[in-house]
This record gives sequence, structure tokens and C-alpha cells, in this order.
Amino acid sequence: MNEALTAIRRLVDAGDARGAIRELRAHAETTDPARLAPLVQGVARLSGLDALASAAAALAAEPRGAQELYAYGYACVEDGASFLAVPALRAALREAPGSRRVLVELVAALEREERHTEATELLRAREPDLAPWPERYLLAHNALVAGEVALARDTAARLPRPAGADESWRPAEERLRRMLGRAEAVAGFCPLDDRDLRGWHHVLTGGLLATLSPYGFADGMTGRWAFLQDSPGLCRLGLDRLRLTIEAAGAAPRAVCALPDRSSRIMALAAARVLELPVEPYAPDRPDTVVVGYDLGDSDPALLRGLLDRAPGQVLYEHATCWTRPPAVCADVSGLLAQHCVPFWGEQVRQDPDGSVGTSPADDRAERDIAGDVLAADPAPDPGDGATPPDTDEVFRSFAARLAGRRPRGPREWAAPSGPVRSSRFA
Repeated sequence: MNEALTAIRRLVDAGDARGAIRELRAHAETTDPARLAPLVQGVARLSGLDALASAAAALAAEPRGAQELYAYGYACVEDGASFLAVPALRAALREAPGSRRVLVELVAALEREERHTEATELLRAREPDLAPWPERYLLAHNALVAGEVALARDTAARLPRPAGADESWRPAEERLRRMLGRAEAVAGFCPLDDRDLRGWHHVLTGGLLATLSPYGFADGMTGRWAFLQDSPGLCRLGLDRLRLTIEAAGAAPRAVCALPDRSSRIMALAAARVLELPVEPYAPDRPDTVVVGYDLGDSDPALLRGLLDRAPGQVLYEHATCWTRPPAVCADVSGLLAQHCVPFWGEQVRQDPDGSVGTSPADDRAERDIAGDVLAADPAPDPGDGATPPDTDEVFRSFAARLAGRRPRGPREWAAPSGPVRSSRFA
């Protein structure tokens, strides 16, 4: 271990904060937080994180102090290093086992790390002593995101409505009850197990996932993409599934609106042809329209905030949804889930004859011409490696029809990125 710490110190001394963080992650759970604290202090200074640097210095000086452990863990959560916060906050809870403040912050750190099963176990072990807000709510929420629907439902049923000092938890309670309602809607129709990506995507976000990745399903991807170089066929398939969704819902949009970036305009031009609708200028509150985006993460956050609340009859479509860094607004229909997706009209990675890797230049043709490539493409799903469950139009139409009578309610906020269905990702 001393060798590992020395290696991290060398990275810090060399100014390599990213490399040091990578190594700290590898040793965070097996090393006393106080031993790592001086190294974290160095990384924090390199990164301009003054509060974290101060908290790390205080922990190094007082290794067993409950307050020092808590303050350090809190700073780690605030500055995006929840993996360092978890062991520190566990240690703080051992020093101060009755502290509600430490317990809630530890749950927050576990949630940031998508360790919802651990958060559930931690809270369930203390259930008799949990206050309704936020601890018992956190048990229900984490149980649901961990896939324990029955526990989530039973815990939520015993929650009083938040009032008085707990009033700020009302939006969270309403979001939880919407998710539980969606779980009830697909019960008996979807397995809602650790491989049911489409079912859980709907439960957690309220959106419909149009397609599953046909590669690596049984090897860690479970329907999501890691890196994807998009194709006209995938774009067309997503739009065809959008059309099936609108038909199943009996909706009657009157126009397509494009988000203002180039990729979204290309997709909107193609969508208008597929749906046989005119194109209108984008406005977030325009009713009875299909708002089309390629990747909402590329959109201005201020613009997206206008889409948080649904206009009457409005459908928000996003072709490529980033599942590791989801946008603040969840689409009503997502074409696919990818960690990183390159439009087929963008720069493409290629392997040259000599084995080296290069890039092909972006396609600078007119947007309408590129949209024509989407319209002309074969929308037949890629058979892939044969391990992905059937993802035919009939399978998707059946899912969309099941939900046809349940119009989405509430804002389009995003929930947990992965939920019970996990996928491999780039670090």
C-alpha cells in the first residue's frame, strides 16, 4: 500500500490531478481516509478546490474526529468525489452512530456513486429509528432504484405528506409516487429485473426507450451503447419508433419543432417527413408539437428549462440520450442510450490501411440533404450478436400500447442514470 500511496504522491507532485484521482479511486475503499487525505489535499489544490483542500488537511490532523470525517466527506460529495466520501462518512457514522446528518450525507454519497443497494441496506438496518423526512423517504427511493419495488411501495405507503419544516421534500415525494405508479402500470407486463432496460427506463424517467443496442447485451451492456458511431439506419429506426409511439397514444401533433443546433435540425427535418408534418419554429411552450433534438446534452441548459414542464399535447424526442451524464430534461421518447454518440455526419473515427487510427472529415452538406440520407435508409434493426432480446417493431408497439392510456404527468426531470440495469462504461 505504501508503494501505491507513493505512486499517487508522484502524480500529485507532477501536477497530474486526473491520474491521481484515477489511482485514488482504485484505493479509496481499502485505505484509511486519513491516510489518503494529504494526497486528496494535493489534488484539491491542483484543481482549485479550496474547501476540499481545507477539509482534507483537517482530517489529516485529526484522523478519528467525527466532525472532521463528516466535513471531509461532505466536501468530497460537493466537489464530485463521492467515491472518497463513502469510506470517510462510514467512518464518521461509526464514530457518531446516532447522527442523522452523517447518515443522510452517506446516503447522498452512495446515491452519487449509484450504489443504491448499499444505501437501501444501510437504511433498512436502521428502519425503526428513521424519521419520515428525509430518511424513510430515502429508503423508499433507493429501494426502488435498486429494483426492490415491494419494499419501496410498502415504505412509501407509510410516509406522511411532507409538511412544515419538511415541505421542501414535496417535489421528491411526488416524483417517487409517479415512479411507483409507473412501476404498477407495467407490473405483470415487464419483468422489471436487472436486464429489463426498457421497463426500468420508463419507471425511472417516464420516457419510452425506442431501441436496444444489439451488441454486448450479455457482456455488460444490457441494451445501452458505450461508444457509438451513428448511422442513417439507426436514425431512421428511432424515428419510426417515434411514429409508432404517437400512433399508439392516439396523439395528433400538428407540427415538428427543431431544437436550434445543427444535428437537431437535421433530425427534425427527417422526423417531419416520417410523421408527415410541417416544421414550425421552436418554442418550449408550443402545444401539440413534436420537439426534436439529437442530443439534449448539446443544448443550452436555459433553453431546456423551458421544456421541463410539458405543454399540452407536446412530445419531446431525443435521438441519442447520454445515460452517464443525462441532461436535466428527460425526453418523452429516446431513440437510444449511449455514453458517447457521434452523428454520422460528424467526424468519424476510421482505421487507415497501415493500422493507424484517423478521422474522416465532417459532412458539410446542407441539412436537408443529410436528412434525406436518414429517410432513404433501411430501418430494419441490426441483428447484432444475437444476444439481445427481441427488439422488433411489434415488441415496441406492444410496450407503447400498454402505456397508451397513461399520459405522462409531472415535470420531465431526470432520475437515476442506471437504476437496477447496469451497463459497462468508459471511466
